[in-house]
Amino acid sequence: MGKHQLGEFEEVVMLTVAILTDEAYGFAIIEEMEKRLNRKVSIGALQTVLRRLEKKGYLSSEMGEATAVRGGKRKRFFHLTSAGKNVLQETKEQRLGLWNAVPEFVVKFSY
Repeated sequence: MGKHQLGEFEEVVMLTVAILTDEAYGFAIIEEMEKRLNRKVSIGALQTVLRRLEKKGYLSSEMGEATAVRGGKRKRFFHLTSAGKNVLQETKEQRLGLWNAVPEFVVKFSY
């Protein structure tokens, strides 16, 4: 394993930021995660993870323009950094390595 490890929620947040590309801001990230994973995500938990991932250097953020729709409030948009892309690739390879090591008879499901 590499020296960098992501928690499950961190990984899901980073993957969602990657999916949303230039539209990755708090509410959009929550909507996408809830839609794709069919689970509730609190804004507090998301904010905590976004800040932690920024501190680790895996995400960067910038403030968008103020809009009348939001009462003049600006959105904070998040983007993967090079380090973030690298750690996601490492994590994907680790997961695939584990899945590929599982004997076929274990993962066969009968319907």
